[in-house]
Amino acid sequence: MTLSPSLAADLADAVLTIHVGIAVFVVGMTLALLVGGPLGWGWVRRRWLRWLHVALVLVIAVQAWLGRLCPLTIWEQWLRTRAGQQTYDASFIAHWLSKVLFFEAPWWTFVAAYSVLALAVAGAWILWPPRRRTSR
Repeated sequence: MTLSPSLAADLADAVLTIHVGIAVFVVGMTLALLVGGPLGWGWVRRRWLRWLHVALVLVIAVQAWLGRLCPLTIWEQWLRTRAGQQTYDASFIAHWLSKVLFFEAPWWTFVAAYSVLALAVAGAWILWPPRRRTSR
């Protein structure tokens, strides 16, 4: 099946939207844990939410340590190439952070940041472990 350039561009934008949503979830959930854990917010201890968060953080950290781009970045770039659009040669986070925050940083800084994120999530797991839902 061949993709038309306009369909490939639309799909690339959809993948980008999903990627942004995942990034916002990972960062937002980490902040919610670090604030809501000590404040006793019960929803931050929901088991399914915590497992999803930990799984995403582990995938991100492992990819960074292995020097691999995220599959969503690869997929988006493949679609952009099919659409005849320009792609970027860094990771999704590195590219968009440099666009948003106007700074360039070496790859190792992002590896360090992802590692710190993973450690913070592991610490939150220990300090505020997920709980099974209890009947009322």
